[in-house]
Amino acid sequence: MEYNARLAGHTLRYLFLSDIHSNLEGLEKCLELAKGKYDEIICLGDLVGYGPDPNAVIVRLRAIAHVIIRGNHDKACASLSDAAEFNPLARLATDWTRQHLTPEHIEYLKNLPTGPLTIDWFEIVHGAPIDEDEYILGPGQALPALRNLAVQAVFFGHTHYQGGFMLSPKGRFQSIRCSSKEDSQTVTLPLEDGGKYLINPGSAGQPRDGDWRAGFAILDSDQRQVEYFRTPYDLASTQEKMRAGGLPDPLIRRLEIGR
Repeated sequence: MEYNARLAGHTLRYLFLSDIHSNLEGLEKCLELAKGKYDEIICLGDLVGYGPDPNAVIVRLRAIAHVIIRGNHDKACASLSDAAEFNPLARLATDWTRQHLTPEHIEYLKNLPTGPLTIDWFEIVHGAPIDEDEYILGPGQALPALRNLAVQAVFFGHTHYQGGFMLSPKGRFQSIRCSSKEDSQTVTLPLEDGGKYLINPGSAGQPRDGDWRAGFAILDSDQRQVEYFRTPYDLASTQEKMRAGGLPDPLIRRLEIGR
């Protein structure tokens, strides 16, 4: 499927957000840090699930993002899937989110498009190019996907791991790793001619790579380079709202360790 963006062919810088998971504080901090650095916003799915602000996150993203595709938690929270494959804590959070979403927002999630979606010279997916629910975690999933790419780059989410995978112009496979040090904020990845890339911007609201800070990425389409960002956010406020809402304690505590 191809998306004719408002500035398609002219937009130079895209802000990629993924896996916000109802974390309004994480989302707002990403937007604050990215201000003035992008032309269009693309969301790779999982707006909701886990966190305390599903409705507020949807309202915020609908107002500013030009392209949003669905994730597996969006499907589950809109009752398009039964969440049978989720772990018990994720199912509890899904039930909580279903109870708190407005009817309008449930309908909105139900109608989100699926990936892959082509924009300019790249594609966007939630999980993987051939399956929106597949996790690309290592060479076993990444190599077949890279070898079959019809475009230079695919932007994906789902794993909550910032970074990705690549095949160099000479066909060498590499993992793209971003520093998890607290003093690290930006990593720049040039996209080489002839290379193939799977790029994960990281999670804006539920990181799982050992770094609790919110993550996002910006693509300079003209310069063909990706900048990865991490930023602290008001974690305590998010956790307090989760406690007040009665969400499971392990989901609250995991935010502070990024796991």
